[in-house]
Amino acid sequence: MLSVDRWDGGPAFAPLLAAYILATEIEKGSPTADVAELPDALRTYLSHPAEIHRHDVVLVARAGDVPVGCVIVTASRDGQSEIKRLWVEPTARRTGAGRLLVREAIATAAALGASTARLTVWSWRTQAIALYVSEGFGEVSSWDERDGLVCMERSL
Repeated sequence: MLSVDRWDGGPAFAPLLAAYILATEIEKGSPTADVAELPDALRTYLSHPAEIHRHDVVLVARAGDVPVGCVIVTASRDGQSEIKRLWVEPTARRTGAGRLLVREAIATAAALGASTARLTVWSWRTQAIALYVSEGFGEVSSWDERDGLVCMERSL
């Protein structure tokens, strides 16, 4: 059975976040087999997630007691929250974990007082884009100049 909880600062989030970062580096053409091989900025980010996300809400999906996915929802700023770092372990994909995380992220953004949820997603992550579209997100003009990013948002 799938469930989503707010991250309590325990060990569940760090391996999921590391898997997300490593997969992204591979997809961007910078294959890295281990966190120790990542650039300094990414290693620092991964070593201090509680500090870095102290103002955000981190949600962790579980299949039973096993962490299988995560997403970050930023605090509302100017009526907007950003949904970041959606990740579902490959073995848990197509189970509904990603959809559950997105829905919980949307509900969390609304509870934080946001009127709009926004996100960026790499253009090659077509399954994620299809999920976001099915949950009411639409593509908007870019606010991030990195090549290959699609910017999306939806009203809450």
